[in-house]
Amino acid sequence: MIEVAPSPPRRRNDSVLETLTAAFKMFRDCQPLAIGIHKAIKERLPDLDAQQLKATMRMHTASTRYLKVLSQADIRFDLDGAPAGEVTAEQRQQALDTLRDRFRKKAEQHKAEQLAKQQREKLQQLAAKFNAR
Repeated sequence: MIEVAPSPPRRRNDSVLETLTAAFKMFRDCQPLAIGIHKAIKERLPDLDAQQLKATMRMHTASTRYLKVLSQADIRFDLDGAPAGEVTAEQRQQALDTLRDRFRKKAEQHKAEQLAKQQREKLQQLAAKFNAR
């Protein structure tokens, strides 16, 4: 019989992000958001908890997908998809730097895991060799 691990409990921020994605095309399309857009969201969705919204916005705007879009964008958008400011060269560069750092750390972690795996395999081979005697 195959046991299936239970799904982890849903985080509140996930449900808030689902709400935003369902309500606003800008979230579905992962477009660069206007600075201060959280105020407009609170006006349109007053029942959202302010702390949960803040955490969700941080999670969304720090996502790899969002940063990739931001690093190539020139314009920010409001909740209706209308232009609402520009993405500065500094903001694009910051998004690129964050992505590079994230990918570098992931590559280093992968390399360290591979090295540890090779070391474990060597130790197992040595242990098998000496245990066979």
